[in-house]
Amino acid sequence: MNEYENASGEIRERIHTTFHPSSVSAIPPSTSAAITDCDVLIVGGGINGCGIARDLAGRGFRVLLCEKDDLAAHTSSSSTKLIHGGLRYLEYYEFSLVRKALQEREVLLKSAPHIMWPLRFVMPHDPSMRPAWMVRIGLFMYDHLARREVLPGSRSVDLRRHAAGEPLKPQFKRGFVYSDGWVDDARLVVLNALDARAKGAEVLTRTRCVSAQRDAKGWTALLETAAGGQRTVRARAVVNAAGPWAESFLRGVAHAAKGEALATRHLRLVKGSHIVVPRLFAHDHAYIFQNPDKRIIFAIPYQNDFTLIGTTDIELKGDDPGAARIGQDEIDYLCTQASRYFEKPVLPADVAWTYSGVRPLLDDDSGDPSAVTRDYMLESNTAAAPLLSVWGGKITTFRKLAEDAADEVGRMLGEARPAWTEGAFLAGGDLSAWIGAAARPDDDFERFVAAVGSKYPWLDAALARRLARAYGARISKVLGDAQSMADLGAAVAPGLHERELKYLHEEEWACSADDVLWRRSKLGLHLTRQEREQVGRWMEINTSSQEEGMAACN
Repeated sequence: MNEYENASGEIRERIHTTFHPSSVSAIPPSTSAAITDCDVLIVGGGINGCGIARDLAGRGFRVLLCEKDDLAAHTSSSSTKLIHGGLRYLEYYEFSLVRKALQEREVLLKSAPHIMWPLRFVMPHDPSMRPAWMVRIGLFMYDHLARREVLPGSRSVDLRRHAAGEPLKPQFKRGFVYSDGWVDDARLVVLNALDARAKGAEVLTRTRCVSAQRDAKGWTALLETAAGGQRTVRARAVVNAAGPWAESFLRGVAHAAKGEALATRHLRLVKGSHIVVPRLFAHDHAYIFQNPDKRIIFAIPYQNDFTLIGTTDIELKGDDPGAARIGQDEIDYLCTQASRYFEKPVLPADVAWTYSGVRPLLDDDSGDPSAVTRDYMLESNTAAAPLLSVWGGKITTFRKLAEDAADEVGRMLGEARPAWTEGAFLAGGDLSAWIGAAARPDDDFERFVAAVGSKYPWLDAALARRLARAYGARISKVLGDAQSMADLGAAVAPGLHERELKYLHEEEWACSADDVLWRRSKLGLHLTRQEREQVGRWMEINTSSQEEGMAACN
């Protein structure tokens, strides 16, 4: 699941990183023996946990979130990175899920146009897969299940004339184009955590909840850092947002007052793996390919120089979701299916990088892992102090899940407070101070890049665009009072300066090279091993002392 695993061939040497999260030292232990009081303790720093923390904090609840690793260290940084309704779910009659996801697409695109943007998808028509009339009906439903203001509808295209046809085999003469969105998934998690903290939540990374005992009046939880420091938290309610570890949290960490079972559901852990290869096409569209096994894979422009291909659906073997890695059979599968469409075959030797994530799906007794529902369920337990467990979910519906969860927590605590996140910006997403009134998210971002160039004319153009993408309106916090490239400090690696590293450490919980190079960014793909090692050394030296008001690293 770590995003820097399993590179191969000559490119592997270029992109392999030596810094693994397990080698990172933890947050220094608290020196205070006092018990921390809060309204809600959230366990899990993925997209659902951080989204719920943001929503609850915005409603005025006192929130503490703990995450045993880095934010988005697992499933939430291992997605296909799409904001989408899930076209293929229509075949499983998941109309409610698709509609809910389609409704969320434009809400999310407008909330953070720097890390999310519209993306057009091309589906080459293969008559042996699904007839054209079936595809047209599916796309018509996809266009009309929810209102669209930003995303254009679907249409047929002649691949013999469309740019997307050029890299494909000549037998693919016809295709269909439709809209969804792209998201930097790991940064989406960080933006939610930043918003949560800005609204009063405390966010503790590399801090594991080792015990949670419930009584009639509340929860007493023991938190522990990897260095062994401990902290006691007293909470009125607990939200279990541990993702693939949600069931094991209930069975092994949370303890009921009278010994009743807290775990009533079972998760089905399904591994999804992706490969990254050197860029296969020059245009800005993505592809969706239909496979003979009735599954689909995507081929997506990635990090300018690469193409992202995925995903698989494999039942997880073993007890540790954190140990999931791509198998050679998955690499072969993705290469084979992509090669059915591309004129130039995609070979395992081409694979520059892979990553795998574990989807925590609610077990619905489906035989096919691809058919297991991607919808979420919130389970409330009020036998004593409130407990809310989050089962399943997908990144596109995280905001709605968080809103529903916050509603339920408020109900259980007897303090219903109004929802607020629909229409609200995520951290850095409000570009109005730079560009005036918002219009289309993609156009707004381009205007923002131009404004950044005007304000910082000395800033390298490629660096300005990357920083604008990563930080949005928070770019001023990164650049501070810099008046020249020299003011950014030494270039620790090409395009990565000391000032940005200090910002990531002090503001975004980054404690290691991996946090910076594979989650806060994907710069690891573009740097040599030596350059990544330089970043690692800088982080080791400069994140060793605790600074007030932040989770620093030993």
